[in-house]
Parts: sequence; C-alpha cells; structure tokens
Amino acid sequence: MNKKTFPVRPAHPERICWGCDLYCKVGEMRCGNGAERTQHPCETWGDDWAETALDSDNTAPPAPSGQNVEN
Repeated sequence: MNKKTFPVRPAHPERICWGCDLYCKVGEMRCGNGAERTQHPCETWGDDWAETALDSDNTAPPAPSGQNVEN
C-alpha cells in the first residue's frame, strides 16, 4: 500500500481539510471529529513553511506570517 504524500504547495489549500489522511473537501468532511477545517501549513505559516519547519537549527515551530515574534 502506498502512503499519501503531503503536498508542500497545493494549488487551492482552502478547498481541503488537512486534518487527517482523508483530505476531504470543505463541505464533505468525513472524519467526524466535530472540528472545523484544519488549515494547510502554508495558510498559517506562509509559502516557506517547509524550509522553516525542516531547518535543523530551529526547534520551535515557525510563527504565523504577518506577526512579529519577541525574543
């Protein structure tokens, strides 16, 4: 059985729920967990989310884009 590859830069991430392996359309979520649509990381952290998340020197998750982070 092949494992699904998680898309790094999907064309329309807002049309899909990214919360589980089903990748359901927004209006047809099948997982039944009662939550709203889970956003793709590019919607939360920006287009460079994969490079930032895979940076070995960075142990914390990237801050959401558009927000300043105080040290």
